[in-house]
Amino acid sequence: MIPFTKAHACGNDFLIVETRHVAEAIQRETARRLCARNTGVGADGVEYFEWTGERSGRITLYNADGSIAEISGNGTRCVAAWMANTKGVPGGELLTIATEAGLRECSLLAARAPHFQIASRMGVPTVDERVVHLATGELVEGAVVATGNPHFVIFVEGAEFTEQGRAWKQVGEEICRHADFPDQTNVEFVRILNPDEIEIRIFERGVGPTASSGTGTCATSAASMALRGVHRKLTVHAPGGTQQVEWKDSASEILLTGPAELIARGESW
Repeated sequence: MIPFTKAHACGNDFLIVETRHVAEAIQRETARRLCARNTGVGADGVEYFEWTGERSGRITLYNADGSIAEISGNGTRCVAAWMANTKGVPGGELLTIATEAGLRECSLLAARAPHFQIASRMGVPTVDERVVHLATGELVEGAVVATGNPHFVIFVEGAEFTEQGRAWKQVGEEICRHADFPDQTNVEFVRILNPDEIEIRIFERGVGPTASSGTGTCATSAASMALRGVHRKLTVHAPGGTQQVEWKDSASEILLTGPAELIARGESW
């Protein structure tokens, strides 16, 4: 039996499994099986976790399709909530988590299980404008953003998040698998509401449309700040909930703040 904890951050859900319970050779297939919505527990991904200290750990993230992702901002926050609950770490303390994208520091702003509020340092993003040629011949203008994992951010005007008359999910899927991105990419569509707020939709690599994304929230914020002149503190609305982002300048780490909630504990075959 495999013990797990299920958690979510703004509807982006993950299973947290200690690596000692699953041999490395079967972690990929186990993640695919556990994440299946109808025949498994159901999740966007599995965070395999190993303690490295009393308040530190290491994670490897497998997406629902069994692919490995460098990092998930929401997944990392879920792991931090689980760590705090497991070790009884109070609010105001700091946890450190090693990811495939580097070390992330998570500050517990509030810790009252099952609800947690966490601020995570998410590294220094880079933003570069790019044009992608679709199979239909259409050109999509956007920005390649690196937040420890890859993103392509598209600015839209309407509340339906369409791009050149096409549904955002359709365009997102094509760009995710586009030849310009041999390792695939996350795709976000962002609508600027005012200088302090943006709204996003997410097509996540290895998952598909998702309710939220921590790194996607950072990527869309960074692109909006760098290319559209919005304020350096933003509220970001996604279908699953709201997060806050602060990026003081292009040389600084970006700070992501949002909730995480522990949902359930269980065992799976």
